[in-house]
Amino acid sequence: MFPKKIALLILFLLISVISTSQTLNSNKTYLYQGRIEKLQNDNVILIGTASSVSFNFIGKECSISLQSVDAYEHHNYVQLVLDGKYIGKIRIEKGAVQVFPIKVTSSKKEHRLEIYKNTEAQSGNILFAGTTSKLIPISFKKKKKIEFIGDSITCGAASDPSDVPCDKGEYMDHHNGYYAYGPTLSREIDADYLMSCVSGIGMYRNWNDENKDEAIMPDAYPNLYLTKDASKPKYDFAFQPDIISIALGTNDFSGGDGKKERLPFNPEKYISNYINFIKMLYEHNPKVQIVITNSPMVGGERGVVFEDCLNKVKNAFANDKAHKPIQIFKFKPMTPSGCSGHPDLAEHKVLANEYAPFLKKLLNEK
Repeated sequence: MFPKKIALLILFLLISVISTSQTLNSNKTYLYQGRIEKLQNDNVILIGTASSVSFNFIGKECSISLQSVDAYEHHNYVQLVLDGKYIGKIRIEKGAVQVFPIKVTSSKKEHRLEIYKNTEAQSGNILFAGTTSKLIPISFKKKKKIEFIGDSITCGAASDPSDVPCDKGEYMDHHNGYYAYGPTLSREIDADYLMSCVSGIGMYRNWNDENKDEAIMPDAYPNLYLTKDASKPKYDFAFQPDIISIALGTNDFSGGDGKKERLPFNPEKYISNYINFIKMLYEHNPKVQIVITNSPMVGGERGVVFEDCLNKVKNAFANDKAHKPIQIFKFKPMTPSGCSGHPDLAEHKVLANEYAPFLKKLLNEK
């Protein structure tokens, strides 16, 4: 990062407020959701997949200021919903803050724009630096809440080659966080959601790393930016979900790239890390219902071992009377059609349709 960019970023971060819950700004004109960091003057950094900022405005004039802010200096994406209708993606090129006009065709006097981070935390962050719109107050309805913890599948990574073909572009070009199974099913059952997911991550080892160079989820999760970078703020656990869904194991069971050292899967390490991770979640979310899932992409003998591990994790809490009994959800096996062996958007809809009734029933029992 060049010195000028470093100075600019420091200026933005001089006064910041960490926020991971659904919150309003002081004037009640912006609604923030997801893993975000609020800065001065109602600016906000969108960090996690499908983290968002929304606002209501009057008239047809609307433009938004966005910047791709990260050490990698590459482009990023947001997705837009105007008056409840999805209107597509915006590509934010690397560099200075950019202004994007929003086309408003409706004759309605009042409008609502929702801006969602399309990509995940490890793909870099997006600065929302304001709008030219004439803002009016925004409010929100209190809903049941679900947090989705997972890997690239949960992030909606490699699911959408509609703009850039799978064999072209970069990894973040094929993300679609808004239509990943978690956000999709949450909209269907009218729940708020928070995404805590990282591509390639696992419970005790990652896709191509034996917990040597990269942070595994138990290490990354307490960091707001889902990284092992100690200079970043801590996660504040303000969201307090009714349900936490954990979908981790696909990368623990993977064989990596076939070049780097890869040891046989270690059930004991996986189970031990899983148990300790749940204990940490309980410390900060004492009333939560935890659901642990298998993977639609892990089948055969590995799938049998996976389910056995999940059962052992659940049984470890059999005598825990302080918390709700852990639930296990099993996705049906899937041969994915997306980029690099991931589910595509249609398959995310399938996953959402499978999982939604299960989670809705649990929410209704609360």
